[in-house]
Amino acid sequence: MKRVYPLTIQSGMSQSESYILMLCEPNSNSQIPIFIGAYEAQGILLAKETVKTRRPMTHELMVHVMDSYGLYLREVTIDKVQEGIFYSTLHMTDGFNEKHFDSRTSDAITLALLCDCPIMVADEVLEETSVKMDNPPFKATPSDPKEEIARLEEELLACEEREEYERAAEIHQRIEQLKRNQ
Repeated sequence: MKRVYPLTIQSGMSQSESYILMLCEPNSNSQIPIFIGAYEAQGILLAKETVKTRRPMTHELMVHVMDSYGLYLREVTIDKVQEGIFYSTLHMTDGFNEKHFDSRTSDAITLALLCDCPIMVADEVLEETSVKMDNPPFKATPSDPKEEIARLEEELLACEEREEYERAAEIHQRIEQLKRNQ
């Protein structure tokens, strides 16, 4: 299993109302494209940007229920892919017992973002579905978030100088996420 991070969500080209969620593995030029619907994309973007809504969205409600019952989402795994469909598992614990729940991958990723837990991908899924990109989107996070923020800010300036604005936006999002989690 390898850890991945949600990187971008782009409008899909083959189907209307479809989006492509790109997951990336740090220190690698591999990315995993996952087709998702509009509502799933909205849920992931809201969680990724930590946008507060007037009323709890479904995933936020689930997190509140989990919290009230003392459940903790330890990690999310993307275990397999069959006929283009990704299968994921939520790994939850109450501190004594571990429970595993089958989940749609888009829901699992949204919950992982809300609970700030790792998203892991099986090696076989990476081998079967990953695509190679020219530049790795970001490097693995060092133990000190301040070091990572400083490194990313340098990379952001370099991207802006090279006029790589899409990549600069991705790096900016990562910096903001690290600052919020400090």
